[in-house]
Amino acid sequence: MIKVIVDEKGNNKKIVSYLQLKFNKLPQNAIFKALRNKDIKVNGTRIKDNILLEIGDEIEVYIKDDIILGKVSKFEIDKSNIVFEDDNIIVYNKPQNIEVQGKNGELGLEEALKKQLNYNFLKACHRLDRNTMGLVIFAKNKDSEEAMLEMIKDRLIKKYYKALVYGIPKNKSMTLRAYLFKDSKNSKVLISDQKGKGYQEIITKYKIIEAYSDNTALLEVDLVTGRTHQIRAHLAYIGHPIIGDGKYGINKINKQFNQKYQQLYSYKLVFEEAVGILGYLKGKTIKL
Repeated sequence: MIKVIVDEKGNNKKIVSYLQLKFNKLPQNAIFKALRNKDIKVNGTRIKDNILLEIGDEIEVYIKDDIILGKVSKFEIDKSNIVFEDDNIIVYNKPQNIEVQGKNGELGLEEALKKQLNYNFLKACHRLDRNTMGLVIFAKNKDSEEAMLEMIKDRLIKKYYKALVYGIPKNKSMTLRAYLFKDSKNSKVLISDQKGKGYQEIITKYKIIEAYSDNTALLEVDLVTGRTHQIRAHLAYIGHPIIGDGKYGINKINKQFNQKYQQLYSYKLVFEEAVGILGYLKGKTIKL
């Protein structure tokens, strides 16, 4: 937490602009998030709006000091995690506990790769959840980015995951269909068998790789539609949550297996078709 007394430069200035003036490394989105969460006080009162300030106002900002001061978390790129690379794309094996793209002042994988490997251009073409491990595709030029985004949109790339779940599914393989609603306010999704307002269709395929004596199973999951938290929420919905998943799983089970992160990773990409500058990738499989 920091405390600031508004000086003449802040008189009649909006609080977001003034905080950015005082702390030029503080990301604007971090300030707006703090406002939404009422983590900023003015004269002892929590506020949620971008209000105008007056000289002498006392501002208290409840944002981590390292974010306020621009001291982003350090992440060292391990070149052994580069699974594939050519002139157009790089596929990196993302570890847990890092975002693909940084937010709120935190350094993401995209920025770390670009800076540490000295790329002039690098853009993530899709994302994985912070605590999901595995393969992420990055484009090294604009033409590759456009081609890859088109391929992903048209479902020309099949993405396969491995998930360790609690309970052994009755069916060795199955195609699951349901509807997903993204509850942005609570940062989670809801699953339903019935389509409602704001719900989108999801399709998730799985097959059992191995069943274990401790009532767990390793599944291969084919992500047909790629919605937010789809695999985690869909498997939990059918009664087989991913072990370690703190949002959709069962805390008692997670503690039993001593796992605090979801045991889910993207392990294989299959380019069934490819377009544009990336046409040469047709038929290629990239896996861990």
